[in-house]
Amino acid sequence: MARASSDVVTWNDDPAHFRQPQRREFLRVGVLGSLGLTLGDFLRAKSARADQKWYESKEGQAKGVIQIVLPGGMAHQESWDPKPEAPLEYRGPFGVAKTAIRGVVFNENFSRLAKIADKMTVIRSIAGKEADHGRASYAMFTGYRKSPAIDHPSLGAVVAHELGPRHNLPPYVAVPTAGEYAGTGYLGSQFGPFGIGSDPGRSNYQVRDLLLPAGVDEQRFSTRQRIRGVVDEHFRAMAKKAEALGAMDEFYQRAYAMISSPAAREAFDITQESAKTKELYGQNEAGMRFLLARRLIEAGVRFVTVSYGGWDHHAGIENAMRRQGPTLDQAVAGLISDLDDRGMLDSTLVMVTSEFGRTPKINATAGRDHYPRVYSAAFAGGGFKRGLVYGSSNSTASEPEDNAVRIEDVLTTVYKQIGINADKELMTPGARPIEIIDGGEVVNELLG
Repeated sequence: MARASSDVVTWNDDPAHFRQPQRREFLRVGVLGSLGLTLGDFLRAKSARADQKWYESKEGQAKGVIQIVLPGGMAHQESWDPKPEAPLEYRGPFGVAKTAIRGVVFNENFSRLAKIADKMTVIRSIAGKEADHGRASYAMFTGYRKSPAIDHPSLGAVVAHELGPRHNLPPYVAVPTAGEYAGTGYLGSQFGPFGIGSDPGRSNYQVRDLLLPAGVDEQRFSTRQRIRGVVDEHFRAMAKKAEALGAMDEFYQRAYAMISSPAAREAFDITQESAKTKELYGQNEAGMRFLLARRLIEAGVRFVTVSYGGWDHHAGIENAMRRQGPTLDQAVAGLISDLDDRGMLDSTLVMVTSEFGRTPKINATAGRDHYPRVYSAAFAGGGFKRGLVYGSSNSTASEPEDNAVRIEDVLTTVYKQIGINADKELMTPGARPIEIIDGGEVVNELLG
C-alpha cells in the first residue's frame, strides 16, 4: 500500500490501486454518511479487547423478548379485566368473551386472545403511582419513577448492555421507532434501539440504512470498506488518542457486517412470509409490525419493542375500541400462536404493556380518564406460566383486590427470565453504582 507524499490518502476504482487524491475524491470516504448515522447510533460499541468482554454472555429461558407497547394507556376494563356484573357506568359498553381458562373472561374485543388464553399469563393487579403519560411511560420502560437527577435505561437497553449482539444483528430493535423513554439513559447511545424508521404495514416499507447507496454495488462497497481502513491508519498515526478510533472501528465493523450480511438483511424482509402467515397476523399495521418482530427474534435480535395504536380514550371509548381492539387482538393472538407453532414460545417472552389503566366510571364524554391505581398487563412464553390470571381488582376495577404487584416487581421478574439479575449495579458516567431495578422482587407465582 503506497502512501502519498501529502497528508491525504485516496483511491481510484481499482481496490488495489491507491494514488494521489483530488479533494472531491477524498470526500467520497464519507460514504457511510449516506448509509445513515442512525445506524451508527445503535451499532457504535465499546472497542472490545481480546482479553476483555464488554458484555455478559449468559442467557435465561427468554432468549428473545417482544415488548408490545400500547401508548396512551389502554383501559383494563375494555381489555383484560372486564366487569360484566358491575353497574353500566362501570362496566362500559361491551360484553365479554369466554376464555380457554375456566371461569375467566376477556372483553369481547379480544375474542381471539380469549381462545388462546391457556397460553398466556395476565396480571390484573398492577398498582401504579403515575397518572401522567410521560412519567408512567418512564416507569413502564425502566422500573423507576422519573427523576431530574438521572435518566435510567430502558429494559431493551439493559438487555443490549448485558447480553450484546448475535448474528450480525443489533441486540435491540424498535418497530417502527423508539418511544421517548425507550432509550439508554446513563448507559450511552451505543446500547440504544435501532429504529427501522418505516412501517412494515405500509407498501413503501424499507428499512433505512440497510441498502447500499445508489450506484454502489457489493464490490464497490467492499472497496470503500478497505479504503476507510487506510484513512483510519493515516489518522491513527497522527492522533494522540487512538482509543476513540478503536471505538469507531467497532462501530464500522458492526455496520459493515450488518449491511453486507444477507441473513441480517433478510431478517427485516417480511415479503418472504407466506400469504397465509400474513393473514394470521392481519395485513395491517399491527399485524405486520408483530410479524416483523417475530422474524427479528427468530434471526437473533434479543429485544424488540413494538408500539401500536393510541389508547388515550378520554372520549368515545366504544368507537375507539371497536376500531383498534380487534386489530390488536388478531395481531397478538397471531404472534403467540405462530411462536408456539414454531416451537419458539417457551424461549420468547411476549409482553403487552401500557402506561396505566383508566378510571372506573365512564365519564361525561363517554370515555375513561387516566387511572394508575390498578391496571393490567399480559404475557406469553419465556417461562411465564401458561393459563394463569394473577391477582384481581375489586368489583369496580378501582383497586387491587388481591396479590397487588408493582411495576418494578413485574420488570424484575422479566429480567430473571432473560437471565439478568435486576439487583446488579451498573455504573453511571459519574461512577455512581445504580441497581438495574431498585427494590423489585421476583413474582415466582408468575413463572412455570
